[in-house]
Amino acid sequence: MELTHLDENGEARMVDVGEKAVTSREAVGFASVRMKPETLALLLSGELKKGDALASARIAGIMAAKRTFELIPLCHQIPLEHVSVRFENDGKETLMIYATARCSYKTGVEMEALTAAAVAALTVYDMCKAVDRGMTVETVRLLEKSGGKSGEYRYEG
Repeated sequence: MELTHLDENGEARMVDVGEKAVTSREAVGFASVRMKPETLALLLSGELKKGDALASARIAGIMAAKRTFELIPLCHQIPLEHVSVRFENDGKETLMIYATARCSYKTGVEMEALTAAAVAALTVYDMCKAVDRGMTVETVRLLEKSGGKSGEYRYEG
């Protein structure tokens, strides 16, 4: 298997997408934050002193997706058509974050979805750290992607 971000001399390069076809592309990134049950209850109730942490995390995730090309070297600036961030919880100690990114372009949006999920998780940590410094951001992964030459991918875990 060949790494696309390396040239024939093994040096880093930006992938040339000039000849690729524009296709509809979508990706879903995932991150989780484990915390004390009391912290999760506070977070879900919106009663943190810093305010509505989930609203802040949602906005941070969306903003991060839009700026991924500035954060990850060699990423293309992608004309995103849609980014969403949603939250679920296990009712115990884990907040699950799902970030979806969509575009019609020559390269995929996996990094944008992953960046959105990761930054949303870090924002939750920041908003809740005054009450629970022991939180852990866990399991940042791609759940699915569609479009492009490589087609469909779905995490089977």
